[in-house]
Amino acid sequence: MTDTFTRLRRNLLKGIALTFLGASLLSGAAFAEDKPDVIRIGTTAPGHLKFILGRHDGAFEKEFAKDGIKVELVAFTNGGSEALTALATGAIEVTYTGNNPALRAAALGADVKAIGLSSFTKNSSTTIIVKPDSPIKSVADLKGKKVAFLAGTVRHSVFSKALKTVGLTTDDVEPLNLDFAASGPSLIRGDVDAVVESDNSTSKLVEKGEARVILDSNKYPEWSAPFIISVNGEFAKKYPDLVKRLLKVDIQLARWADAHPEDTIKIFVDETKTSEKSVRNTYADGKFYQDPRITPEAIKALQDEEAFMAEAKLLKGSVDYDTWIDTSYLDAAYKEVDSNQ
Repeated sequence: MTDTFTRLRRNLLKGIALTFLGASLLSGAAFAEDKPDVIRIGTTAPGHLKFILGRHDGAFEKEFAKDGIKVELVAFTNGGSEALTALATGAIEVTYTGNNPALRAAALGADVKAIGLSSFTKNSSTTIIVKPDSPIKSVADLKGKKVAFLAGTVRHSVFSKALKTVGLTTDDVEPLNLDFAASGPSLIRGDVDAVVESDNSTSKLVEKGEARVILDSNKYPEWSAPFIISVNGEFAKKYPDLVKRLLKVDIQLARWADAHPEDTIKIFVDETKTSEKSVRNTYADGKFYQDPRITPEAIKALQDEEAFMAEAKLLKGSVDYDTWIDTSYLDAAYKEVDSNQ
């Protein structure tokens, strides 16, 4: 009996010890997860303005260095769809993209949230270019021609809108899904008839006399819609304070740009290796439109863009704006930024 009691007592004490050890390990694990090791922020290449400014002076890294959190900045060369796929799968935590890939991800029900605006510049800064000696004079002349553009991007949408003005669709051309690193040289060689790309990318070819613009979307401000800052849903739920702090940095970068227009243009030109003339054209009169507030006007523009994408068969599903847009992080960020001024 005594031996049995001793054995039971020993087993009980061992169980209690293991319970405390397990609780300690769980507590340690929970503590270890109070902050991530790294925050990965993406953008579509060559980079959205606030991303470029933040990369230039290390603003994001400085904000999180005090927590021992590393920041990695990633520029995706294959467009916003690549960036949003990385976001939805957890390969990155936050990204700056155009409206088309962000709307597409939301319509598909991906676990991503729109938490702010990257920009709302009132122009989409897309051009359609051809060779200088091309017989193509207008968008209507593109029927049956080889046209290079990245599928699923804002440029894709702008091209569809341009074609619609002359009674055509993308079914009336031969599309090639190429980024500008491939499409630019292809145009010069004569492998494609036209290229649809951002004016930041095409401007150097135009200025060197190697290409001619047949359409500049900046003349069609009604085609514009805001660019989006998106966050991985799981990350936002787990680390709401970090999302708020990241948006505080974004707000500060937007305000810095407005206060330092010439420095902003110089940094963007130097960092992205794009044409200064093109950058000044995009940000005319030193106005950058970088305020991240998601205004009713911005939501209406996004809804209009979604409707066009659905009509042009560029979208599957529909967007639940109440679920997709979450301004709570940005509201908290503005409150803290403004209270410190």
